[in-house]
Amino acid sequence: MTQPKILAALAAAALLSLTACGTTEDAAGSSAPEETASGESITVTDARGKEVTLDGPADRVVATEWNAVENLAALGVMPVGAADVKGYAQWVSAEPLDDSVTDVGVRGEPSIDTLVSLTPDVVIVTDQLVEGAIEQIEKTVPVVVVPGGDATDNLGQMYENLDLIATLTGTEDQAAELRSALEAKITDGKVAIEEAGAAGAPIAFSDAYVDAGSVSIRPFTEGSLVGNVLGELGLTDAWDVEGDPVYGLGQTDVEGLTALPEDTRFWYIANDAFGDPYQDELEDNAVWKGLPFVASGDVTRFPDSLWTFGGPSSMGQIVDAAVEAAEAGQ
Repeated sequence: MTQPKILAALAAAALLSLTACGTTEDAAGSSAPEETASGESITVTDARGKEVTLDGPADRVVATEWNAVENLAALGVMPVGAADVKGYAQWVSAEPLDDSVTDVGVRGEPSIDTLVSLTPDVVIVTDQLVEGAIEQIEKTVPVVVVPGGDATDNLGQMYENLDLIATLTGTEDQAAELRSALEAKITDGKVAIEEAGAAGAPIAFSDAYVDAGSVSIRPFTEGSLVGNVLGELGLTDAWDVEGDPVYGLGQTDVEGLTALPEDTRFWYIANDAFGDPYQDELEDNAVWKGLPFVASGDVTRFPDSLWTFGGPSSMGQIVDAAVEAAEAGQ
């Protein structure tokens, strides 16, 4: 996905992932596929409502968005190509890529020539590619579109995307194991948070970026993937802002933080590669210093490279960080 404003700004320089696409023509060679030796072709219906059929489980896969890249690696299918490999390494630590993965360009607008040259069995994209890109790719290679998110149930959408990718690659058992592991981690994490006396605590989770000299803050509302996970842990969303319909992300500034409840615990994500706006820009800001959670020290920066739009592996890291913060009383 071409991320909301923060990621778009950072991607142009080298944060954290939003554009649009439409329906496409049938992929070249979309007549009845040849069967594999076992006689098992694979057909899935993607986010466009389009059926895409492969001869068999895909071995050579290219993905243009990091959540799909992460899921492929977690399922044991190292992609042959991925968009912005350097950026992935900076933001996604849960499932590292090996040196065999070819960079196919930026996430919202990959290099079609590079992508096609890898002769993939299938290309997995989100519905956020630039207009016309999917049509171009489908002239040569089957394309499967997965939703970037769904703020009505982002955790459920994450699992649906994982299962679709698992079907394409014949790794359904691995997907079930990933889901089971995350669900168990959430269950254990909820117990740990209760034992720490933090059950129901109001949490304001966010990231931030600098725009024209001002700090813009992006709340992860209860509709966001991280918000869903924190809710499953028994924590309460402290934000009273509206999130977007895809990622559940809002927009505010430092003055907007004054609307948060006094007992809020303020958790956020940043990355040393791009700076920490809260520390770098707001350290001497009077409004920031006057916030109750700042004055009381209830501010926690999560570890770098936890991908807040990722799959079960990244969400497991979010659970671990949340439990650690809760147990520290922050």
